[in-house]
Amino acid sequence: MSPTEHAEPAEPAEDPAPVTAGPVTLRVNGTEHSLRTDHRVTLLDLLREHLGLTGPKKGCDHGQCGACTVLLDGRRANSCLLLAVAHDGAEVVTVEGLAATVPGGGPHPLQRAFLRRDAFQCGFCTPGQLCSAVGALAEAAAGHPSAVTPEAALAEPGRPVEPTAPELRERLSGNLCRCGAYPAIVRAVADTVTDGAADSDRSAGDRSDSDTEAGAAAAPAPGGGPV
Repeated sequence: MSPTEHAEPAEPAEDPAPVTAGPVTLRVNGTEHSLRTDHRVTLLDLLREHLGLTGPKKGCDHGQCGACTVLLDGRRANSCLLLAVAHDGAEVVTVEGLAATVPGGGPHPLQRAFLRRDAFQCGFCTPGQLCSAVGALAEAAAGHPSAVTPEAALAEPGRPVEPTAPELRERLSGNLCRCGAYPAIVRAVADTVTDGAADSDRSAGDRSDSDTEAGAAAAPAPGGGPV
């Protein structure tokens, strides 16, 4: 090669195509699903468009209305704000799966309470309201305070917070209802708390009665002889 000749510049190497999809595995309503999805797909779109679970609704798509609320690893979350691939391996419960969390099957107590209290009109926000209420009650039971929790209740960290009407209104304030069914929603959730306490009392009473009967059966008959 003469001094006046120059080598042709090498062609720049092509950048590898970006990876825009990947595998994700989720356990949804007790069933494991493994699929390949675009990294930009939200959990809401995956549930609705890929798994056919249309209970969670796409309302605002900005995390402001709560219609898309689901339970993610036991905690309520706005599924429209979550990328599905970021939650690989997570446990998800939608409104379709609430009944499966009840021992013996049947509608979830909150679902029955919403029907009894007529706590909905158009029903668009109801799936999110139900999932949010389940999460809110669990948070209160675990002792997580809200903005209206009394100072006295904060003295003992972890102590369950009483789900009063003000507590319920505050904790459910992130779920909007265009029909304005808020009073009935709060009453329905409060009914669930009351009914749950009554069921616990009845169960305790039943156990006490059973213990009493068992003790009576094992006790000697009057006179000291065996029964």
